[in-house]
Amino acid sequence: MKVALDAMGGDKAPFETIKGAMKALEEIETLHLVFVGKKESIEEELKRYKYDSSRIEIVDAREVIEMTDEPVTAVKAKKDSSMNRTLELVKDGVVDASVSAGNTGALITASQLKLKRIKGVLRPAIATMFPNKKDKMLILDVGATADCKPEFLNQYAIMGSKYLEILLGMKNPAVGLLNIGTEEGKGNEITREAYNLLKANKGINFVGNVEGTEVMNGKIDVVVTDGFTGNMVLKTAEGVAKVIVSSLKEEINKSFIYKLGALLVKPAIKRLGKKVDSSEYGGAMFLGLNGLSIKAHGNSDSNGIKNAIKVANKFAEMNFVEELKNAIDMGDSDEKNLD
Repeated sequence: MKVALDAMGGDKAPFETIKGAMKALEEIETLHLVFVGKKESIEEELKRYKYDSSRIEIVDAREVIEMTDEPVTAVKAKKDSSMNRTLELVKDGVVDASVSAGNTGALITASQLKLKRIKGVLRPAIATMFPNKKDKMLILDVGATADCKPEFLNQYAIMGSKYLEILLGMKNPAVGLLNIGTEEGKGNEITREAYNLLKANKGINFVGNVEGTEVMNGKIDVVVTDGFTGNMVLKTAEGVAKVIVSSLKEEINKSFIYKLGALLVKPAIKRLGKKVDSSEYGGAMFLGLNGLSIKAHGNSDSNGIKNAIKVANKFAEMNFVEELKNAIDMGDSDEKNLD
């Protein structure tokens, strides 16, 4: 598979982006990488590594969309940006997937402009994996569409279920609608209408409403919500995890006895830290587009970039876009039958 990387996107680019890419190249024997960005900067970073030059290409792009840029304006004005050029490679069929840790709003805009929506998709969604008590779950949308309609949420459930089936081989994943209560009829007008659509959807395993306190109990595999709420939930959860880890370290350092005890549980703490580390989940995917666009965290280190590339490669290998198109077609047929 051939994956294009926005080498200039992200807070730590190009050092960490290229470092992560080289790690991915070592772990995936069939991977071919296309670095997109300022050629001289990429070549300078590549001097640090030994690699098979036949598995690497560089596409020169002279502009960079900064994290502080206004998304729509930047995408339209900086046509020779590394982000735009990366997505154009996907659009033109030169590569199988793309990865960027750049400006989220700009990537949403550019991905939709370049790749377009799959026929039948009402709105694309950003889907990301997140840890829960059992193992991991999928949350969508976490930022693509702030103002949702009930039909969007119903379609997110279809796309999210297909995502887990392809990525993890999970059959019939449990779908929950994020709400302020578990009872039917709870929530605002949108969630109440969405509940009825989800309940009637024969293509998914809808188990009902789920409250924020129960999202991570391991009983729900796919959590659907609007992009505004989903983004806040995701960032709040990441913030809480960081505070817990930081506070734990501070408490341990207060006493020699605590430090001694910490040595005994160090393997468990290390496993827990890895489980709540967002970089382990390989970024987020823009679901519903005619191409694979993966968004890595803006402050991703090399591990986050590596895992994002691995996710992109896996979905490309499994022909995810075509699989999703079939799932959307089936969902449309079910809705027509219900009418």
